[in-house]
Amino acid sequence: MSWIFQALDSKAGLIPEVRETVRAASTDGPAAVNLAETQTPIRVLPVRISESSPMLPFDGTRPRAGEQYRALRTNLLQHPDAPRVLVVSSSGPGDGKTLSAVNTAGALAMKGETTVLLVDADLRKPSVAKVLGLPKDRGLADVLNGDAKLEEAIIRLEQFPNLYVLPGGKARRNPAEMLDSPRWHHLVALAKNSFRFVIIDTPPVAAVTDYDLVQAIADGVIFVVRPDHSDRNLCLGALQKVNAAGNLVGVLINCAEDWFLFRRYGRYYYPYYPYHYPYPYPKDSARQGPG
Repeated sequence: MSWIFQALDSKAGLIPEVRETVRAASTDGPAAVNLAETQTPIRVLPVRISESSPMLPFDGTRPRAGEQYRALRTNLLQHPDAPRVLVVSSSGPGDGKTLSAVNTAGALAMKGETTVLLVDADLRKPSVAKVLGLPKDRGLADVLNGDAKLEEAIIRLEQFPNLYVLPGGKARRNPAEMLDSPRWHHLVALAKNSFRFVIIDTPPVAAVTDYDLVQAIADGVIFVVRPDHSDRNLCLGALQKVNAAGNLVGVLINCAEDWFLFRRYGRYYYPYYPYHYPYPYPKDSARQGPG
C-alpha cells in the first residue's frame, strides 16, 4: 500500500440537498438517538481473522505496513477540509478496497478516543463481516429495509473498543432503491453525530450506480489502486470520475512493490516517494485481496 495525499477541494459535510432530505426524513428512518446513549445494548464481539488473511493486526508484527496506515491516518486528521464520512472504493473488483477500508478504520480507531464506524455499503456483495469473522445475521440492508434498528445491527469489536462495524447484512437485489431512500440519508446523518469517523466500503466506482448514491453524501473518497491487477483504462476512467465530483481525498496503492528509489539507512527507511511500502505478502503467495 502507498498513500498519495492530495489536498483537493472536497465537500465538508452533507450537501444542502441532503441536509433537507435528512430533515424531512426525521420520522422515516432509524430512531433519532445518540448511539452512545441508547438503551439497546450494542453487541460486543471478537474479531476472528485467519492467519492467512492480509488484514493488519496492528500489533507490531508488520511494522512497515502499520506505519503507512498511521501515515494515512495523520493525513486524514490533518486534512484542511476535515472529512469525517469517507468512502473507500476502487475501479473494479479484486483491488483490495474492503481490506483497505477495514485497515483504515482500524488505524483511526487506535488514535486516542477516536470512535469509528465501519459501514459495509456493498449490499450486492457484502464482505466486511466475512473478513472480520463476524456474523451476517443483521446489517445495513436489514436497517434500511426496516427489519432491524441501527443499534441492533452495529457490532463493537472486542479487541478494538473504539471501532464499531455495521455489516452489510443479507445481500439484496434492490440496493440502489435502498441507498436512494431518505432512510439511508438519515442513517448517515445519525452515524456522523455519533462517531468521529464513518468509513464506508462501497461497490467499485464503475460497476453499479450504488457507488454514486453513497459518495453523494460523503465528505471524501479514498481511491484504491492495485498496480498488478487494476485495468489501466478502467482505473483512469474511474479516477477521473471521482476527481470530477470534487471529493477525492487521496489514492491508496495496494500490493505495491519496493520502488527503485527506496533507500535504506540502517533500520530506517527514507523513500523519495512518500509513504511507499510493499504489501505484506510473500512474493510466492497469492495476493488477491478481498473487496
